Amino acid sequence: MAQGPSQELAKLRWRCRRGMRELDLLLTRFVDEEWGGASSAEREAFRALLEAPDSLIYAYCLGQERPPTAPVSSLIERITRRSLV
Repeated sequence: MAQGPSQELAKLRWRCRRGMRELDLLLTRFVDEEWGGASSAEREAFRALLEAPDSLIYAYCLGQERPPTAPVSSLIERITRRSLV
């Protein structure tokens, strides 16, 4: 059975709840403000990103670690650039 858009967003918001408040804010902001306009590749990269441990996501955001793929790297740039505005 397919999920409706609001169910999918609720599930994503729940998965954005991490052990670090900073990540909660960054990831939830992406879902709330960018998800609707995100390409399917960006959505797939975001779902993959959510599978990573908090410490690794945080390291990606700080530029301390290199994301595993170009789409995830591009997504991290988009997420962190948005947080600076």
